[in-house]
Amino acid sequence: MQEMTAQDHSKTKIKICGLRRREDILAVNEAKPDYCGFIIEFPKSFRSVTADEVRDLVKDLIQEIQPVGVFVDAPMELVRSLLDDGTLALAQLHGQENESYIRELKTYTDKPIIKAFSIALPKDLLAVSDYEGFCDYYLFDTRTVHYGGSGQQFDWSILQRYTGSTPFLLSGGINSYSVKALKWNPFSRLGSIDIISRFETSPGIKDVERIERFLKELRTN
Repeated sequence: MQEMTAQDHSKTKIKICGLRRREDILAVNEAKPDYCGFIIEFPKSFRSVTADEVRDLVKDLIQEIQPVGVFVDAPMELVRSLLDDGTLALAQLHGQENESYIRELKTYTDKPIIKAFSIALPKDLLAVSDYEGFCDYYLFDTRTVHYGGSGQQFDWSILQRYTGSTPFLLSGGINSYSVKALKWNPFSRLGSIDIISRFETSPGIKDVERIERFLKELRTN
């Protein structure tokens, strides 16, 4: 069992995902997270936006916030085009993309790649080792049939079994009430947390006051 140590949350980065309206952009500009995520060309999600829509949306994003494209088994040409033209600063792969896909993508871009993994049981971490050295970050999220965004928290203690060197983002049911749980944790490689559904007034509509309150609590405690 890895010993629990204090986490300096002033250094923990925040990613707000699922933006789809100009009002969302203006809201995150006020809250100033480190990253914002766009679910791109994935019709199964009501938060999905087209490539052209995300190109327009990022025009209003302040420079301090890095735009992340979230893709689910997307054609590589789509991912490449949005990285190449400067629309996106990072790509998050949330489907069944294998190491060959990522290896090829990395030959075309030097921008960071995030690979998402759905976690429900300790055995779900076994797949992570196949991606060591290919990804810049992992994202660990709750296993659902809809590739995340459920607002449900998985058993974070499972991550005490993670032995890789790749830093990771944590997602799934994060809200202001879980800040205390994050203050003391064994995850020395926790680089960022990813928030989405718990910070909306209604599905797909971001709540700027709730986001700002959470960021303040996290960064001052």
